Amino acid sequence: MPDHSALSRTVAAITRTVRVAAGVFAPGHLGELTSIVPFELVDAVLAETGTVQARLRNLPSRVGVYFVLAMCLFPEVGYRRVWAKMIAGLVGLVVVVPSGKGLRDLRRRVGPAPVKALFEVLAGPLAQPHTPGVRFGRYRTVSFDGCTSQRTADTARNRAWLGKRTGNGYPAVELMTLVETGTRGMLGAVFGPTAEGETSYASKLLHLLDAGMLVLWDKGFDSNMFLTAVAGTGAQFLGRLRGNRRLPVLARLDDGSYLSVLNHVPVRVIDATVTVTCADATTYTGVYRLVTSLRDPRRHPATAWSSSITSAGNTNRRTTPCATPSCTDESCAPATRPASSRNCGHC
Repeated sequence: MPDHSALSRTVAAITRTVRVAAGVFAPGHLGELTSIVPFELVDAVLAETGTVQARLRNLPSRVGVYFVLAMCLFPEVGYRRVWAKMIAGLVGLVVVVPSGKGLRDLRRRVGPAPVKALFEVLAGPLAQPHTPGVRFGRYRTVSFDGCTSQRTADTARNRAWLGKRTGNGYPAVELMTLVETGTRGMLGAVFGPTAEGETSYASKLLHLLDAGMLVLWDKGFDSNMFLTAVAGTGAQFLGRLRGNRRLPVLARLDDGSYLSVLNHVPVRVIDATVTVTCADATTYTGVYRLVTSLRDPRRHPATAWSSSITSAGNTNRRTTPCATPSCTDESCAPATRPASSRNCGHC
């Protein structure tokens, strides 16, 4: 008898083929993400860092690298549950089921070197030529973003390296990233004790900048030394100055901005009023002082900076977990322009 139920018309079967290795290497995969981190690449970084297993075990080094990557995908569960997710699709294959201690030892045996090398190979821009939100004119827009909310285990070894924070009691790691806006593709990352400071960590990423980039940053990155170092890379920059910074006015420009100098670096300063209007008619207004190396107001008028600042705001909100948006939806990122106003419609 024909099946005329409504349910039968809404059910579809989807099958996928996942490529896995044979034998003890079978658990070493990330499902469809394995195409991004293929076996050959993992084997290459293991050989490069001298971390290939001395003898073939039930848990070879390649499997250990994929296990560490899977831990990043499922940070809320323990070792054995992460392993269960890795082997869930290997129906019909004989796979080892190690203890938690066995997985801990595997992680320690692999160590950080191959994972670091793997990151350095894979990190880079993701945008295609027409991807929205990744360019300002001819420049690729990138942004610095830092975070200090990453907690570590309260062990003697971690306290010796990171120190112990007051309040929550857990040692914390400072993470600094350089990210492509629009895609949030990570170009580079460094981390370490929070006592060093975010501009110090950001300085370690300056070698990734080039003359085809426009660097965006929020206030806190506007020290004279850091701005001079960014200018020395050949990259252009657009950043927010702290409100107490007072720069000399060398020439007033037609769009309301003015030319100035900061630590011998010629710059242009834009004082912008930003208004965000939410769906309940609540408004938030603030004054932003921006500094940029793009000094020609005809080629780069102040009103053109809106999309770049919005891209930087969205990147900072979502790249690291410490950012705190002022509204409940990322579309509330303010459009920065002289006397600007925007209705986000989602607050």
